[in-house]
Amino acid sequence: MPWAEIHDDQVSIHNFRHCEYRSEFEYTCSWTTKEVKLSDVRGIDFFITYWGSPWIAHTILSFQIGDDDHLAMSIETRKVVGQQYSAIQGFFRKYTLIYVIADERDLIKLRTNYRKGEDVYMYRTKADPAFAQALFVEYLRRADELRQRPQWYNALTNNCTTVIFKQMTELTLGAPPKWDWRYLLNGHSDQMEYEKGNLAGNLPFAELKKAAHINLSARAAGDAPDFSKRIRQGRPGFDTPH
Repeated sequence: MPWAEIHDDQVSIHNFRHCEYRSEFEYTCSWTTKEVKLSDVRGIDFFITYWGSPWIAHTILSFQIGDDDHLAMSIETRKVVGQQYSAIQGFFRKYTLIYVIADERDLIKLRTNYRKGEDVYMYRTKADPAFAQALFVEYLRRADELRQRPQWYNALTNNCTTVIFKQMTELTLGAPPKWDWRYLLNGHSDQMEYEKGNLAGNLPFAELKKAAHINLSARAAGDAPDFSKRIRQGRPGFDTPH
């Protein structure tokens, strides 16, 4: 389980994951301590991954660190050895939650380059550094909390997307946002964020989504150390300063 220590501007993230994949199920993983300055957290990118139905997806947030570094966070089920994920069992107390904090060459490349039948879209959000830093700390706080007090995953009420919006709501001043059905049917959460004005790139949504598809770019980038830079090149919204 990942956890963090925060001392003023210095953040030490323990059990930061980096897996080098040879195939989807053949890989070598390392867990290290990653040092980050909180003041270097500049923005947030939003990934949405489909593996079947357009109504259901997996969402990942990635935090920009400085000019070129990106730190991805994925809220997932924590399975025991030999356990497989079941969409039906996800509605019951079968799995616990885990925050995976990792390199994009792990979390994103797994889904674009090694898993079959997954489509990954990436959007730049309009989050300013102050909000990005606050949400970054909130993610780390929740990861620490789950490490100390495990919590059940629920495919409907406590999943990769509902947890994100709960955390964002806690950071928003004033009245909480109105309920939206796309919190649950999260395959359309990117359109919801677009309608709220939270996604960068001055395009109609259909054009922005088409431009956000990164599978081909990710496969072309392969094992390049600047994988994160390559999948962002030329995409709407990513030339906007933050």
